[in-house]
Formats: sequence, C-alpha cells, structure tokens
Amino acid sequence: MGLNDTPSANRIHIGFFGRRNAGKSSLVNAVTGQELAVVSDYAGTTTDPVYKAMELLPLGPVTIIDTAGIDDEGELGALRIKKTQQVLNKTDVAVLVVSAVDGITEFDRQLIGQFAKKDIPYIVAYNKSDLKRVETDKTSILVSAEGGENITELKERIAALAKTEDMRMKLVGDLLKEGDTVVLVVPIDASAPKGRLILPQQQTIRDILEAGALATVCRDTELSAALSSLSEKPAMVITDSQAFGSVAKIVPEDVPLTSFSILMARYKGLLEEAVRGAAAIERLKDGDRVLICEGCTHHRQCEDIGTVKIPRMLHKFTGMELEISTSSGRDFPEELSEYSLVIHCGGCMLTEREVRYRMKCAADAGVPITNYGIALAMMNGILRRSVAMFPDIAEILG
Repeated sequence: MGLNDTPSANRIHIGFFGRRNAGKSSLVNAVTGQELAVVSDYAGTTTDPVYKAMELLPLGPVTIIDTAGIDDEGELGALRIKKTQQVLNKTDVAVLVVSAVDGITEFDRQLIGQFAKKDIPYIVAYNKSDLKRVETDKTSILVSAEGGENITELKERIAALAKTEDMRMKLVGDLLKEGDTVVLVVPIDASAPKGRLILPQQQTIRDILEAGALATVCRDTELSAALSSLSEKPAMVITDSQAFGSVAKIVPEDVPLTSFSILMARYKGLLEEAVRGAAAIERLKDGDRVLICEGCTHHRQCEDIGTVKIPRMLHKFTGMELEISTSSGRDFPEELSEYSLVIHCGGCMLTEREVRYRMKCAADAGVPITNYGIALAMMNGILRRSVAMFPDIAEILG
C-alpha cells in the first residue's frame, strides 16, 4: 500500500483554522507545496472544508483540512462555521492561522478554547511576517506564506505535536506469535462489496502478516472444510459480525473467536465502552428510540447490516416495538438524549479522535453506546466468548 493509498482513518488529520483573510489557504499551499486551496484577496473565499490526502514530510501520510473563516457572517456563514467546528472532532493537530498585521482576536481566543476543550494539540502561526513582526513563544511561530519564512520549521513543529501509534499494538498483531494460524471468515452475500474486501478485513490480514502469522481466508460456507484442512487448531478465528451465529456453531469452544468489528472497536478505543453499552439492549422497552450509525457513506443493499439486519435482530431479541433511526458519514446527530441506545459501526473510516468524540457525545447525554460486533455477539449469546481473549474486557462481564 502506497502512502497515498493509506486509509483516511489512519492518517494524521491536520486542520488549518482562523479568521477570514488570515491567509489560511495561502499557508496550506505553502506547507503542502501544492495549489490545494483557492486563494484571493476577498475574505471568505474558502466556503466548505477542503480535504486533501497527501504525504507531508517528516510526518508521512496526512490529511490536510482547509476550513472556512471562523468569523464568517450571515446565514450561510453560520452554516460554514458549524462545518468548521465539526472538523475539530477529527483534527489531530490544529494550526491556528493569525494575521500578524491584525493580531490575535477574540475569535482566535475562542478557537484556542475549543482546542483545549477537545484536547487538540495546536500551534499558532502568525502569518504575513513579511508585513509585520510579532513576539512568539513555544506555542506560536512567525511565518510568511508569501515569502516562505519558517514554513519548514512550521512543518517540523506540526510533526512534533502529532501522535503516531503502531496499529499492531491495538488491532490483533500483539495477540499473535510467529507461525500462528488465523482463520478469517468473510461471507460473500448480497451486501458484500463486489470484487474487494472491506477495510477492516484488509487491515486485519495485513496486521496478521506483519506479526509473522498465517492468514487463512474463507467464506462461512467453507469454514468447516477450512478448519478440517489445518493440521493444528488455529490461534483464533475472526469473523464478519453478520455471521457470528453460524460461525459460533462451527468453531470449537476451545478456539478463540471474535469479529472484525470487535477488533476495530479495540483499535479505535471503543471496546470497553461498547461492552458496557451492550447491556442496554436487554433493557429496551416498547417505544424506545435506537440510533444506528455508519461512519461511512455507501450504497445500501437489500440486506444492509445497519438498516436491515441489526434492526430485525433487535426486534426479535427484545420482542419490543422500537423506533430505529440511522445516520451515516459525517451526519452524526449532535443531540442524543432522545435515544435509549446508540449502536455504531466499527468506525474503520473514522479517525480514533472522531470515534472518541462520538463516544463522548453519548456519555454526555447519558446514552449507552455499543458497536455492531458487540451488539451482534450479545444477541447471539456469545459476547463473553467473543471478548475472552481480552482479559481486562472480559472482567466487565463478571
């Protein structure tokens, strides 16, 4: 996988924020060395956030986000500001661009307050240093998008603020040793994408290979044959959550069994919360509202997991008449208090920061949150088994 093929969720997201005409877009172009953003002397040229995946040395694969001015005006301006604030939820490092000519304003201070509230590392870039010099400190730098002053230094400061983590420590590689065999169950049905594996499956296979282990991939219909062909029991079986019920009947009890969605919850930091939240399924009552969230936008198939399979299983498991709402992509409701439960996808297309933001929204509203894999494991009666390989998580279930 090349750097430009790196999934968005695995990239450091660098957001450029500030007032209109502070030179955000010019600075984005200077930092990236590309004409990514439209630049003009007219305030408010950038309307919607502009996303660009690229390689930025010394960081590597990143997503650069150029946002609208936080001081935009009018009805449309308010909508643009809202979108800019939503970008904060997925920002790993923030660059606050301030015009050195105008100096820092109340709008800028409000942004710094939001960075602090969301625990986002940031640097203040005083742009237009060719027009005016200002004092800087350890949280700021004097730059010129026009003249190129301190652009390299700014990139180095951004890199120092960014946190990069080894995926193997959180997905599955740290649970394996060299030579282990892992069986991955990938159903091919009407809802499976044509001609490819979905991202969690790709990432898991890659992680297994990096651990020096062997990956055996099969459909659920060939699982029995795949297990029989092995000379030894596999170290674990990982299945698509939709096939949990049938797969659990085939895999011997002494073979660890989990799902791609559960591993992704672990990777995104949602696993413990998801296991706790699953208990709310048994407490649902007639008329309760349940929100089912997809982190990405995709064409819904006739047997789509979020809009068809999970709602159907919820009704069957609870015996209750529930009101099911769905959301997808960035369309995540800000107000969750009307719901009794949130069931989220694995979040493979979301950054860890954005997943944690959504968890926090649920926590702030006092609403339990779980994910597809945990919910399906719970309703199939195998939740304890599916998290047994994570002792700290298994303890939650007693």
